[in-house]
Amino acid sequence: MNHNRQLEVLRAIVEDYVQTREPVGSKALVERHSLGVSPATIRNDMALLEESGYIHQPHTSAGRVPTDKGYRLFVDQISTLKPLSPAERRAIQHLLDGAVDLDDVVERTVRLLAHLTHQVAVVQYPSLRNSALRHVELVPLSERRLLVVIITDSGRVEQRALEVPSPLDAGVVAELRARINAGSIGRRVADIGTALEDTANRFAPEHRPMVHSVVEVLTETLRMDAEERIVMAGTANLARSDVDFSRTIGPVLEALEEQVVLLQLLEEMAAEDAAVAVSIGEENRHENLSEASIVATAYGGGSGGDAVAHLGVLGPTRMDYPSTMSSVRAVARYLSRILGG
Repeated sequence: MNHNRQLEVLRAIVEDYVQTREPVGSKALVERHSLGVSPATIRNDMALLEESGYIHQPHTSAGRVPTDKGYRLFVDQISTLKPLSPAERRAIQHLLDGAVDLDDVVERTVRLLAHLTHQVAVVQYPSLRNSALRHVELVPLSERRLLVVIITDSGRVEQRALEVPSPLDAGVVAELRARINAGSIGRRVADIGTALEDTANRFAPEHRPMVHSVVEVLTETLRMDAEERIVMAGTANLARSDVDFSRTIGPVLEALEEQVVLLQLLEEMAAEDAAVAVSIGEENRHENLSEASIVATAYGGGSGGDAVAHLGVLGPTRMDYPSTMSSVRAVARYLSRILGG
């Protein structure tokens, strides 16, 4: 199926069906699109498209609607993503630039993405295991209590308080802070333990238990996968799309509650060789998402580094793919810029 005119007919059917929610007939295609051929030719093209599995007739005497295969071909033919309007770009910049911390950034991002796409938006928190260290601060809380503050390049902040075996010495704490930052800033989490394993030997024996405690807390915190989670917004958009599902939206909502499943889907999609990945209908491995589409990408990483997390939207297969893909890409780029500092 590589005839240009048939591709144009398929494109017209997808665009009309997304806009009207009504099956599309040959008469409507002639009236709404300048295809340059007769209605009889269009009907013949539609018959060929149906025979090839790209469109189907939902019931007798109706027009045609795209199948998952048809949507896939349509998406694959999108060579360039249309830019957002100046108003949309200003809205993204205004909302995200006003964020005060990482939690605020993520919350604003997911609300913005749901608003732009009119779908369910999903944003994964920046992962510690994909981050690099930006700064470590050591703050004495009392004579034997120390606060370890860890800041990653994704803007994530972790705090751990620990009891130390002997009274704190301000000079030793300052030296330890300097050595930790000198040896670990910019390193990926996986490398932190190796970089700091010899740190205790650089201090007098009476201070080594305290140094061991701090290094242990630091490495354990950076290795853990705690708060590997996602934030969602726009489930009301899904409810308004109930007509697009042959079943109720219950199974889709159940799938949304399984954060592990969504995280896996986002990571698998972002691993694809595409700026923005799209998974359509039956392409989703989770059976409850067989009538849904997901548009996703990675964000973060800055200057060619590895991405730190993923974001995307979920909605019915009857989706405005070009606009949704553009919005997902644009929001991811703004988010990456903010986290890159």
